[in-house]
Amino acid sequence: MSSDFTIAALYRFAAFADPEAIAQELRTLCAGLGTCGTLILAREGINGTVAGSEDAIATLVGHIRALPGCADLDVKYASAAEAPFGRMKVKVKPEIVTLGAGDLDPANQAGTHLDPQQWNALIADPDTVIIDTRNAYEVSVGSFEGALDPGTRSFRDFPDWFDDFAQTLRDEGRKPRIAMFCTGGIRCEKSTALVRSRGFDEVYHLRGGILRYLEEVPETESRWQGECYVFDERVAVGHGLKTGEHRLCKACGLPHRRDEAHLCPA
Repeated sequence: MSSDFTIAALYRFAAFADPEAIAQELRTLCAGLGTCGTLILAREGINGTVAGSEDAIATLVGHIRALPGCADLDVKYASAAEAPFGRMKVKVKPEIVTLGAGDLDPANQAGTHLDPQQWNALIADPDTVIIDTRNAYEVSVGSFEGALDPGTRSFRDFPDWFDDFAQTLRDEGRKPRIAMFCTGGIRCEKSTALVRSRGFDEVYHLRGGILRYLEEVPETESRWQGECYVFDERVAVGHGLKTGEHRLCKACGLPHRRDEAHLCPA
């Protein structure tokens, strides 16, 4: 393998009748291609981040796009001088992103995708309820103007929060338009399936998540406030995906701005 690595972060909700058989095919293919990283498969689809030579990643992504329902696989590319992962793992799990909300069908039940410009128009409407589906420590770094923060510690906490919130809406006689977002798109897409299963019809989510929004929308047109927490050495990014001003506390692992005092809970 060359010293230059292409990294592909990918996911797709799709109906896989036999995820174990697909996983075995992928294990064989990845071994031959010399890729590294992790792929997670479930009956609801595929999720993961892999790295390898440019040709190897192109071959792997092409194979995944040929799987049932995966032609529109969402992929974000990056590069690295060294291998970012030690080995290749292909796993089969109950969910590709763990929500723990029972038998949802994100492939067919998710809300409507919106591109960044469409998103701006939607969330500018005061009648739209905007929900950040990320965890509290991520929201503390930045979010969209006017978005609700569920205050969750993990994605598994989101269903209980939403069920309480939905009951409040019903008590008020409201059935609003709901817009949902997350870092890369997978959590908010699955969350929209949950929300629609609870009887809400006008449900939307941001295609490609915050990262694609920050990459495509000029800062002068942006409704994003702050930075976006990311799960790598950058810690946070801003518009144009430039590395931000946050770092992780070595004691508690929570993000904080480099130029501000941090009250560590550890």
